[in-house]
This record gives sequence, structure tokens and C-alpha cells, in this order.
Amino acid sequence: MSDPDMRDRDGPQIHPSAVVAHAAQLGRGVQIGPFCAVGPDVVLGAGVRLVSHVAIAGHTTVGEGTRIFPFASLGHEPQDLKFRGEVSELRVGRDCVIREGVTMNPGTASGGLLTSVGDRSVFLAQAHVAHDCRVGSDVIFSNNVMLAGHCTVGDHAILGGGAAVHQFVRLGRHSFIGGLAGVEHDVIPYGIALGNRAHLAGLNVVGLKRRGFPRETIHDLRRAYKLLFSAAGTLRERTEAVAAEFGSHPQAEEILSFLREGGERAICVPRDGRDLP
Repeated sequence: MSDPDMRDRDGPQIHPSAVVAHAAQLGRGVQIGPFCAVGPDVVLGAGVRLVSHVAIAGHTTVGEGTRIFPFASLGHEPQDLKFRGEVSELRVGRDCVIREGVTMNPGTASGGLLTSVGDRSVFLAQAHVAHDCRVGSDVIFSNNVMLAGHCTVGDHAILGGGAAVHQFVRLGRHSFIGGLAGVEHDVIPYGIALGNRAHLAGLNVVGLKRRGFPRETIHDLRRAYKLLFSAAGTLRERTEAVAAEFGSHPQAEEILSFLREGGERAICVPRDGRDLP
């Protein structure tokens, strides 16, 4: 910011039109632009930048270096009819990018009173993170992604524009959700989900290559995937078969652990896949 009306450049820089509660905690080098509103229980880490017209309320913590763009709304009351005003939190990690119109809500009593977002994650315009979600690091939400309550998104996941994720769904690490997908069921780590209602459409091979996974690792994952979703028998039986053949393969073991842990939702499978046992 270069506005001459901003405050001492060794401390927080606050535009005269911004409304910042005296009790808010502002780290070194925080920049708060025109017409922002920051509540009394907000904590902004060093170097956080609110470009303009940003509203942050509730018990919200934003990590160092995160940039938040106009009309984003963080920490306001959850969009859950069961919410009764309990004190809950929203925590956003370091070096995130939160673009125009993004909304993130704090947790509720039924979800541990916490919504959290990891480091270096990017949320493009109008994306929504609902109450009690756990979003990992290095995640990308494209425009208009809608994440319902109590969802879990693993590190390095990418969600295409307009994707909608049902409450309680788990998206594994390095998964890829196609644009406009309606995701009702859990997506395995490294998997691709496409369509409405979404089905599993293979492995995120492009993402694996971009992140430097060796060719042998990708080849083994392909074989494990084929055995897991194309062979005869129930998914439970095929899971044990994959474990017997790929038990020492860390990425395959991650998928198996994801399946064994289970969740509130079923597993997203290929369109011609078999039902869960």
C-alpha cells in the first residue's frame, strides 16, 4: 500500500476508513486497506494484508503473510441452524491467498468448535468453506467451490470451478475434483472425481508428475488402483488384496488407510465399480 494516510510503516498500517477494534491483535507489518472491518477477537499475523472491504469477525486467526481481497468474509456466524452462539474458532494458516467474495465460517459445538485452513492454500473468488471443515495445506479452491460443513480436504487437493462437496465428505491428499462436480462420497488420496453425481475417474497422474513423484511410484499406484477398483470381489476383499501386494508402498498404504478409517460417507468409486460390501 502506498496511501500517505496509512500509519507508521514499522507497525500495522491501517487506512483511515477501516474500522479495527482496539482489542484486535495485529502483527508487525499488517496492512489493512480501505473500508475493512476487523473485530475485537481477531488475530492477524505479521505481514497479513487486507486489500479493501474485507470483514473479519469472531475468534479468527489469520497466519503470517496471508493476503485477503475485497469483500471476503471470515469468521462470521456459521450457516448452521443448530448454531446457538457458542464461542468457536476459525484458523487460517500462513501465506494463503483468499480472493474476492470468499466466505469462511467458524466451527460449531457438533464439530469441535473449529474450522481450520492450512498454509499456502489458495481460494479463488466466491469460494466457500463451511463450519467445522478441516482444509489442509497447499490446497487450491477454484472459483465458486462450495464446501459444506464437517468436510476434510487433504494437502495438495485441487477443486475445480463450481465444485460442490456434500457435508462430512473426505477428500484425500493430492486428489483432484473436476469443475462443476457434485461430490457426495469420499475421494481417495491421489484420485480424480468427475461429474454430477461425481464418480472416480482414475488417478491424478498429472498432479503426481508435477509434484515430482517417480515414474515407478506412479506405475505402482496405477496397478494398485486397477486391482482395487477393477478386480472381482467386494471392496473390502480387494483392499486386502492390495495390502498383500503393495503393503510396503507408502502411497498405496495411504489409500488403504484412508479406506480403512472410513467416515460418514461412502467411498466414491468408478462409474462401473461395485457397491461397498
